[in-house]
Amino acid sequence: MIFYFLLSLYLVIPSRVGFFYCCESRSVFIKKTDYNYLKMEFMSKVSYYTAEGLKKLRDELNQLKDVERPKASQDIAEARDKGDLSENAEYDAAKEAQGMLEMHISRLEGTLSTARIIDESQLDTTKALIHSTVKIKNQSNGMEMTYKLVAQSESDLSTGKISVDSPIGKGLLGKEVGDIVEVTVPNGTMSFTVVELTRV
Repeated sequence: MIFYFLLSLYLVIPSRVGFFYCCESRSVFIKKTDYNYLKMEFMSKVSYYTAEGLKKLRDELNQLKDVERPKASQDIAEARDKGDLSENAEYDAAKEAQGMLEMHISRLEGTLSTARIIDESQLDTTKALIHSTVKIKNQSNGMEMTYKLVAQSESDLSTGKISVDSPIGKGLLGKEVGDIVEVTVPNGTMSFTVVELTRV
């Protein structure tokens, strides 16, 4: 059980924490087939999305700005009208909620500011890249697992999506069917064979 817990951490947790900042949202369409270029982009904390995934992030940001932000301000105003702020727990809660909301908005704006959309038709489908679905086989016990490589903000181990910034995700980038992937973990090295690559 401890082994699989550690594995889950290495599948979804990035090897270094990114810094989110607030700036104007933008996206860039790229048509690069060179793996080294993509690897350099990942190291600079660029995030790659499908058009649908990027739209979902933008819709969420618009919802937070246009609906949730005005509501948070209204909640604060209503709480302020209820009396002494030094003893007003409702006011404190509203302010705290507003702070969390602004933090979430800032994170989304930071993510969108470095977002890229890959032209799927230009990618080398023989290599594991962002949005590739990869089946791997654990060389020590023969267990097979299938994961989809996604941006950090889209990772969800329960649905088989792992971050390209995680140690295993980084190890899989650029690999082809038959390649061996070695990932260093606290208790040693884990080795996997790439069994199958698809893009769905």
